[in-house]
Amino acid sequence: MEEKDIKEQFILLRAEGCSFNKIAKKLNKAKGTLLEWNKELAEEISNCKALQLESLYEKYFLLQESRLQLFGEVLLVIKKELAKRNFANISTEKLLEFLLKYYSLLKEEYIEPKFSTESEIQEKKTERLDLEKFISRLSKKET
Repeated sequence: MEEKDIKEQFILLRAEGCSFNKIAKKLNKAKGTLLEWNKELAEEISNCKALQLESLYEKYFLLQESRLQLFGEVLLVIKKELAKRNFANISTEKLLEFLLKYYSLLKEEYIEPKFSTESEIQEKKTERLDLEKFISRLSKKET
């Protein structure tokens, strides 16, 4: 296996939180070498960790966009149900409480939109594509 491939495996293992001792055994490298690589490849490890974390966030609806979507959908259901209610005959305290709660949650999620220039957008796309290619190569080599 080439050193480049070994370093890619190292990045993936460190991003997954593996210890230097475990990685040293798996890759058959000295711990000192791995410590040097850790300094040299810190940014790549950090990016790999960020991708893994983002994947978990997305999986469990922790990304802000997912929460906004979910809160908005629940809010619409509550509003539709409230519209059907006869306030003279049915207690609506709980639904009104939920309505206020979801409005509050949506308000907390609001962030001021940030617009990027065309060159900033292109730069971010290039960085994302490079990172995706890198992660893809790492994943293929593991299998």
